[in-house]
Amino acid sequence: MEILPAIDLKDGQAVRLTKGLMDSAKIYSNEPWELAKKFEEMGSNWIHLVDLNGAFAGEPRNLEQIKKIREACSIKLELGGGIRDLETVKKYLDLGIDRIILGSIALKDPSFVEKACKVGKIAVGIDAIDGFVAVEGWAEKSEVKATTLAKEFANVGVDALICTDVGKDGTLEGVNIEFTLEMARASGLYTIASGGVKDMSDIDALLLEKEISGVIVGKAFYEGTLDLEKAIAKSKIK
Repeated sequence: MEILPAIDLKDGQAVRLTKGLMDSAKIYSNEPWELAKKFEEMGSNWIHLVDLNGAFAGEPRNLEQIKKIREACSIKLELGGGIRDLETVKKYLDLGIDRIILGSIALKDPSFVEKACKVGKIAVGIDAIDGFVAVEGWAEKSEVKATTLAKEFANVGVDALICTDVGKDGTLEGVNIEFTLEMARASGLYTIASGGVKDMSDIDALLLEKEISGVIVGKAFYEGTLDLEKAIAKSKIK
């Protein structure tokens, strides 16, 4: 199972939110690129990046920091937040981003996902509130069930599915494994859990589920409730 440490960018700083609320942002670093170097040294293969300002603005907002992060490490980067057109997808791919995450646009225009898959590696990020898809930086809840949307991307060339239980995100209350499994089964895709990781018990529980291919770790690292280096090492044991 892949562990993807997260760097969420707001106004050029690395922050963590609680339940996706922008006014809950807690700053952890003014130099996010230093975190990228640290995650590489810990043995991570991937970093999960989110342009939070971009998610609300609908266009890139932390480009300079993203460039610095790319220059600071050689491991793979996936990036989401405000990516709404192929021009932006191509711009990030040219910058050296390895996988692009499409969120709100995947609900509004599923055909765009298929087009983007022909340009580069694409992850679909489906964030749910009470099982329904959340959109616009989690500011709104749609009437579409998360599993229904997941099924739409089963055979269009998507590289990964990232599913977040918004109610768990940033709470350190444990991962919603049942929801993640439902999404994995609905889509048949490489599925990454997101939201709520607290400590090694979450990692151990996820490692038992062969249908879950990865997990994003955020606040548990920043608040020190999870030894990330140990977790990464454990995740690599076959």
